[in-house]
Amino acid sequence: MVPSDDAAPPPLDVDRILADPGVRIVVCCGAGGVGKTTTAAALALRAAEEHGRRTVVLTIDPAHRLAQSLGLTELNNTPRQVKGINVEASGGELHAMMLDMKRTFDDVVLQHTDPARAAEIFANPFYAAMSSTFAGTQEYMAMEKLGQLHARGEWDLIVVDTPPSRSALDFLDAPARLARFLDGRMLRLLLAPARTGGRSMFSFVTAGFGMFSKVVQKLLGAQLLSDLSGFVAALDSMFGGFRQRAEQTYRILQAQETAFLLVAAPEPDAVREAAYFAGRLRADQMPLAGLVLNRVHRPAAPELDPDESAAAADRLARLGGHDGTVDVLRAHATLAHQAVREQRVAARFTAAFPTVPVASVTAQPADVHDIDGLRTIGSLAGQGDP
Repeated sequence: MVPSDDAAPPPLDVDRILADPGVRIVVCCGAGGVGKTTTAAALALRAAEEHGRRTVVLTIDPAHRLAQSLGLTELNNTPRQVKGINVEASGGELHAMMLDMKRTFDDVVLQHTDPARAAEIFANPFYAAMSSTFAGTQEYMAMEKLGQLHARGEWDLIVVDTPPSRSALDFLDAPARLARFLDGRMLRLLLAPARTGGRSMFSFVTAGFGMFSKVVQKLLGAQLLSDLSGFVAALDSMFGGFRQRAEQTYRILQAQETAFLLVAAPEPDAVREAAYFAGRLRADQMPLAGLVLNRVHRPAAPELDPDESAAAADRLARLGGHDGTVDVLRAHATLAHQAVREQRVAARFTAAFPTVPVASVTAQPADVHDIDGLRTIGSLAGQGDP
């Protein structure tokens, strides 16, 4: 039998969130493979079409599903307007973009340094590595880009599609991690020559640390050490401003103008990740608006007991001549049993977070890959898919 609804969580009113002019940022987060990118795009589309909001959806996930779903050939670091959507009556707009961490880093350098210093930074081998592959750079630049979009003030709503949840935690941790990096002993050591007379890193370390310098030179090489010193010195003033902006964006994420939506499928790993993330959001005082439970299965005739349906199918199969009815009964029994399992899995989250509202989205017969599919998902999520 299907579990009782006595302990059902409060319903999540996604439409109210999307329509609220006081909500300027919606952050979709969750495990990989649960339809998070699709959900983010669907909610952004619904905000534009149904609620008349000028909306931009930003994906931090490097996958290209968002562009495909919106009918765009590609996405880049600049918002691109999505054409062919139904906004004539509402007056809304939909734009989409995908984070390009190197381009964002380049823009930060150009904005906060003079041309000569920017050219010096761009030519440094360490910058080329850090801006493209350095661990954490994507999350730092995501905070920077979100802060830029928010500061421009031209969007009614920014919908952020984050990477899978543990990476999304890096997104939240970016300001603190950057602060630890900037305040670390090694960085202060590397910055010391530039701040105390401009001597090279090589000569500074040699004069101050003797045998230690020889070990460092042997491990890294004098040229590598010199490149690193030049890179850190060139970025010194810029990093301070970036840390300040990242911390400001973090405070925006804590404000009531932001709504975090967890996205999960009714599967043990995905629900576990959602619960983990919900706990973290609460600990960091982030505004958790609710859970979107995606790809939920529902039998067409919930009043039919799955065990009785399976038994009836067996009896009819023995009698013969009822193949179509047998197939239907067995399909119903299978789907009903799956629905029971999914509700039990989902109940693990609601038991841990009974006050968090939940909206369910019924599993679709095919993958969503176009505007019509996104519109369907947005409607199911927005109206609670009863």
